[in-house]
Amino acid sequence: MAQPDDTEARLVALETKVAYQDQIIEDLNAAVTGQWHEIDALKRLALSLIEQVKDMEVGARLGVKEPPPPHY
Repeated sequence: MAQPDDTEARLVALETKVAYQDQIIEDLNAAVTGQWHEIDALKRLALSLIEQVKDMEVGARLGVKEPPPPHY
């Protein structure tokens, strides 16, 4: 049978592991959440750029000239 000190040491070791695992899970959750927000922002940017390119293609087909850059 296990000694009382051995059982307590094992219990402390398990509690320590659980505490570290909880912290790692929180850190991973924060990382995934941050990446999700970044991916969402990048998707919106990509859709905006796609729309701009489509508008430029339609303008080019209709013969619409682009306005000159602001430094002219």
